[in-house]
This record gives sequence, structure tokens and C-alpha cells, in this order.
Amino acid sequence: MKNMLLLILSVLFAILVVVPNTFAQDYTAWELPEGTKVRLGKGWITEVKYSPDGTKLAVASSIGIWLYDAQTGEELDLFTGHTDFVRCVSLSPDGQTLASGSDDNTVRLWDVNTGRHLHTLTGHTHWVKSVSFSPDGKTLASGSDDNTVRLWDVNTGRHLRTLTRHTSWVRSVSFSPDEQTLASGSFDKTVRLWDVNMGRHLRTFTGHTGVVWSVSFSSDGQTLASGSDDNTVRLWDVNTGRHLRTLTGHTHAVNSVSFSPDGQSLVSGSSDVRLWDVNTGRHLRTLTGHTSSGKSVSFGPDGQTLASGEWDEVRLWDVNTGRHLRTLTLTGHTGIVESVSLSPDGQTLASGSWREVRLWDVNTGRHLRTLTGRPSPVRSVSFSPDGQTLASGGWEVRLWDVNTGRHLRTFTGHTGIESVSFSPDGQTLASGGLEVRLWDVNTGSHLHTFTGHTGIIKSVSFSPDGQVLASGSTDKKVHLWDVNTGSHVRTLTGHTGLVESVSFSPDGQVLASGSADNTVCLWDVNTGRHLRTFTGHTGFVWSVSFSPDGQTLASGSGAGGIGNGTILLWDLAPASTSNTVISLSLASEAPLNIGKQLTFSLNITDGQNIAGYRVTVSYDITALRYIESANGNYLPAADTDFVPPVIEGNRVTLSAISPGHESQGNGTLATLTFEVVANKSLTLKLFDVSVVNSVGVRSFPQVENIEVEMSEDVRAVEPDGKHYTKWGWIKTTSIFQNFPNPFNPETWIPYQLAKSADVSISIYAADGQLIRKLDLGHQPVGIYKHRSRAAHWDGKNALGEPVVSGVYFYTLTTGEFTATRKMLIRK
Repeated sequence: MKNMLLLILSVLFAILVVVPNTFAQDYTAWELPEGTKVRLGKGWITEVKYSPDGTKLAVASSIGIWLYDAQTGEELDLFTGHTDFVRCVSLSPDGQTLASGSDDNTVRLWDVNTGRHLHTLTGHTHWVKSVSFSPDGKTLASGSDDNTVRLWDVNTGRHLRTLTRHTSWVRSVSFSPDEQTLASGSFDKTVRLWDVNMGRHLRTFTGHTGVVWSVSFSSDGQTLASGSDDNTVRLWDVNTGRHLRTLTGHTHAVNSVSFSPDGQSLVSGSSDVRLWDVNTGRHLRTLTGHTSSGKSVSFGPDGQTLASGEWDEVRLWDVNTGRHLRTLTLTGHTGIVESVSLSPDGQTLASGSWREVRLWDVNTGRHLRTLTGRPSPVRSVSFSPDGQTLASGGWEVRLWDVNTGRHLRTFTGHTGIESVSFSPDGQTLASGGLEVRLWDVNTGSHLHTFTGHTGIIKSVSFSPDGQVLASGSTDKKVHLWDVNTGSHVRTLTGHTGLVESVSFSPDGQVLASGSADNTVCLWDVNTGRHLRTFTGHTGFVWSVSFSPDGQTLASGSGAGGIGNGTILLWDLAPASTSNTVISLSLASEAPLNIGKQLTFSLNITDGQNIAGYRVTVSYDITALRYIESANGNYLPAADTDFVPPVIEGNRVTLSAISPGHESQGNGTLATLTFEVVANKSLTLKLFDVSVVNSVGVRSFPQVENIEVEMSEDVRAVEPDGKHYTKWGWIKTTSIFQNFPNPFNPETWIPYQLAKSADVSISIYAADGQLIRKLDLGHQPVGIYKHRSRAAHWDGKNALGEPVVSGVYFYTLTTGEFTATRKMLIRK
């Protein structure tokens, strides 16, 4: 019993201490649309609310609802499920339930502790802009652009009644402390009071000359505050309807108002944040530091701290002094992402938004730096071929130094620029506006102009060989042009909205286009044939960009012209259609030095009726030089036509066909030998991988790449006094996110091993109770990511009973290594 208690306490400790840190690092992979691998950017902040105990902050954003630790800014959870922009959020008085309203016309209720979706409240016929819990937490009010207020039973999700009197959109709702009265503010410039129990209209407050964006009751319920588009805050006597006073000083619309818990102070959010004395109307202080308007403001429960949020940050303030306490590290929240571009090495991504250019680390999702100084929205960004320079287009074209963020040069003469793109040799830049212009990068001089579109040109892109230019336009078409002659080659049609972005694949054979119809399309460049359509964005696809190996496509999105501020990465590798696995492994681990050779085996596992294959291997040409390849023993040499390897840049393509024979099981397809030219870690990747049977039916096996690391801790000295290093092929032991997640009823848990070990995976409920232990036995070094090799859990406990819906944790144990992650069952 004592050992069991210690185990449970250890697991709970892991859940409370280790897991949050893991989650904070991995938030880029939370709740992704199907087919995507990572999300860079957390959306645009629309509203910020403290939890009743002051420990958490709920942030409504354009992609969902983020839950943060109010002290550290650490990501705790992301609630997704709405199909459009999340506009508003509210926490129940006990802090256990969260309500969110969205442009998808629905309200959703969530369990704060587990993230579980409780109810979807439907009935509104337009966007939901405000939600508010009654003080007892039993009733929820929602205000909508359908001009109504609706009341709901929180426990059941049942609609109670609809309040109709407003003549325009309802933008704010708030309960009185005694739960008997509800206030609502509207686009019709009025504030209305309602009897909650009867649904009866009590009175109307008039006087504002603009939209009423926000309403809030004082703690005693005697005073109501309203913030308006007329740049003022008004205070009203609730019982008589009498106007008490007007608070002036803001120079822009007042978007949010909130009373302090003691009712003596009021905060208002506009282009600045202001504190007021409620009794006298005196302006106490102004809190400055935010860089845009549209503030959401909320007092902490102790009345000593204030939170204010705008589209990309949340700031905390000392109420008594007005001192800025901290800016929570909610890095990644952005406005509209109008353009994205991957650097040539695939390690850095640039995103252009309304105000700035941001650079991101692709592997970690970390924000690297911000390029500021532009006087206009950034419509397009593009890396030079060497990755050292970035071009951005808006009112004009600007060039930036990627490493320092320094502004290099501005090209003038072409205004209203929607797109920029470098030629493959980096000497020419194309810009798109009312026409396409070509520029000399070194001198800034104008070279050529292409015309032909009937709309504004939103995107331009050079083919990898620099011979073809693609342009996408508001006329919903993509044009292909001959760069040397300026002649029109062909037109690609099919999008139902304006074409925002175009990008060529690295081999120049495929063109991607992103559109205002919320889709991404792939096209065959040579024939103009439509190949594939990707759906999943909830708004305009502003930009698309291929990774250097052609296996990943990045797309940046906006919503309804406003923007949900997210980037999705799509896996372009053909979906696996068999249980066969093709992988690389080191054929030997002899000590190596620069100039010595390294040989890899191209392996096949669980092959079924294999008569041929095609595999392309990419490698780092700064670390390895290709020497030769040799045929393996899997296909019989006498009956097989081994095609000579095709070497192009950093790629080697191997293929073979055995028309009269089919092989089964495991073996070696080929070996590849390289010369080591630099001591550095690297990754060899397999792509364009396929196998065929004897009648020519093609299938796509699962693929496992290989990482090679120079291990500094195993250096030794040879007799000649030189140092050598032993090469290993897995950097670290790791456990990855289960898939699918959420799941019902089964899931797979991927991991990788840096050294051979006895492996087990333990599954725990949220309270630390052990549900199931998967003993996987002794496993060799390797990558266990695909269904054929990953750990499988059937969703049942040790007694064979299906477990209930909820949050669970799984812990990988291999010798001294342990790591824990979260997963979710939804039934």
C-alpha cells in the first residue's frame, strides 16, 4: 500500500510539475485541424477575463479559447470546436465552467479543469458578441448581432427565453449582482434593462451618440457603466434610469468597461486604458504601453491588479499606482497573417501582418524577432535564395537583413503592392499590384512590366528555374508567364474567391494557390490540371509556401477579411496505403573523421508483393558528399532492372523494377555511401516513396527518416593523435503526442529511443489513478512513430472495460528516462 501511495504521489507530481512545462513547449501542436503538423501563432486576442480566484486568465482569440496561468503566462489549455472567430468569453462564479461566443452563431460551454465540451447553445442567427454568467452560475446570457439577447440554463444548455427590443446588434450583456436584472448595450446606441425572471423590458437609457460596446454593473447593483463609440463612458442610476455623469478623455471608441470589486473605481479600455473615481467621475490615471486600440479590461478579484488585452498581448497593472507589472509571455498572438514565407533552409518562417513582420523558429514555434518601421500593413514577405535578405511589400517594397532585422533598401514607383517574390538567383524581384513589375535587387531599378489580369494582383512567384512567373488575382484566376518574353503561358481557373497567394514546389512541377474561398489548391504546372484541394482554414488563405523538400506546405489564414491569425502546416507526403515501412539505418558505426565514408542501408519491413520501388533521399550537402549506391538483396538481381541513381543537388533517387517477381517480408533495397565533409548533426529524409506489385499497382509505404548526431561525449584519440567521433542515429529518447487525439475508442502512442531499453507506458486518469500499463518489452534503438511500431492502446482499463470520456496522461518509462503527456477521450 505504501509503494502504491508513493507511485500515485509521483504521478501527481509529474502531472502538476512536469506536464505543464511540456505543454507550454508543445502548444503549437494542440488541437490541430486534420492534416496539419504545427500551428505558429495563437490568433488575435478579442477578450480577456480573470477567473474568480484570480489564478487564471481566459483569452478569447480567433482560433479558440486559451487558458493561461495569470502569474506566469504559461499556456494551460486551448479549447477548440467553434468553426469561426471566438469573440467573447466568460467564467462562471465558481470558476468551473467557461462560456464562449463565436461568429459561428453559437455559444459553447466548457469544463475548465478538463477542457471537455459540455454543451453547444444554438438558436442565434448571427454572430455572438457577448456572454455573461449570472452570479449564481445557473443562467447564461448571450448577446448577438441578430439584435437579440438569449438566456440559457447552464446545467442543461436549454434555451430559457429571448429578449427582443433592440433594433440593431447587441454587443454587451451583464447581470446585476442580485441576478434579477440584465443590462444590454447595442449598435442602436441604447442601453436596456430587463427583468431576468420574466424576460420583461424595464427601461431604456439613451444619450450615447455612438454604438454601446460594453456595459457593467457596480458591485452593489446601483450603478451601471456603459462604454461607447462616441469616446465616452456614462454612469447611470439603475433604479431611476437617471444619467449620473459622463466620463470624457478617451480619443477613440471605448470598447470595454469594468468596475472594481468594491465599486469605487472603474476602468475603461480604448486606445489607452483609464481609471476613474466612480463617485466623483474624476480621472485617476492613464495606463499606456499598448500599441493599438480595442482593449479588453478586467479587474482581478482582489481589486489590486488589472488586466488589459489587445490583439497580441496581455498586460498586468498595479491599480493603486498605475505601474505596469508585467506583460504576460503570450507570444504568438497576432493580427491578420497576410503572408508567410519559409527560409531556404526550412528553419525560419516569416509572417507579415497588419503592423509588422515576424520571424519564427519552425522547429520550436518560438518567435525570433520583429521587423518594425513599416508605415502600412505588410501584404507580402519573401526570402532571398540565400536566406539573408527578406523582401516585404505594402505601400512600397522594402528589403531587410534577416539576421539583424535592419532595413536595407526601399524600392519606389510601384504603390499598392500586394506581393513580392525573389527570382531563384536572387538578382530580380517581382512585385504585384495593378500589374506585375520586375526589379533589379542590387540597384533598385525597374526592369519590366507584365499586364493581363482584370483585377488586382495579390501574389507573384517565380518557378525554381526562374523561367516562369505565376500571378494570382482578384479576378479569381492564376496566370503563368514566360519571364524572358513576357508572354502569357496559361490560365488556371477553379477558385470561387479571389486568389491571395501562389507558390511553386521546389521541383517546379506543382503550384499551390490560396484563396478567399478558404481553400488551398494544388495544380500541375505543365498541364494546368487541378491536383488537390485542402480545406480546414475558417477564413481567407492569405499565403502559401512550400518547404525546401516539398513535403510540407505552410498556409496563413484570415477570417472574413478580419483574420484568425493562424498558420497551418500541411503534410504533402502521400498517405500511407500499406503496412510496409521503408527506413534508413547506419550500416556500420565505425569511428569517422572528415574524409572518411559513412554507409546507410535502405531497408524495407513487412513488404507485401513488392516488385519495384522508387525512393528519393535528401541530405545535407554541407556535411555529406554522395559517393555511390549499391543494390540490395531484397529484389533478385537476375530478374530486376536497377535504374541508375539520379543525383540532383542534395537528392539521390533510387528505383528498381522486377516484372516477373514479387518479394515479401524484410530486407535491404539498397545502400548509399557518403563522404563526411563536416562534423555536424544532420537528418536524412525519404520522400517520393512508393512501391509497386507485379501488375503495376502502386502503393505508398510508411516512412521513417534518420537523424545523425556527432556525440561529443565519446571522443577518443587515435594512435596518430587525431580525434575521432562515433556517430549515433537517434539524438534523444522522446515521447510524442498520441494520434488521433482526441480519440474514440483507440489510439497510438509514438516514441523514439536513443538507446536500447525495457519500455513501458503507463496510463493514468486525471486524479493520478493508474488505468493501464503497456509493457512493450526490450526495444532496440529506433523511431516508433507509425501505427506499425507505435504503442497501441485500445481505450480499456486493466480489466478490459472501456474507460469514460475525459483527460488522461501517459508516461513513457525506459530505464532512467520518464516523460509524460496529456491525451483526451471524447465519446
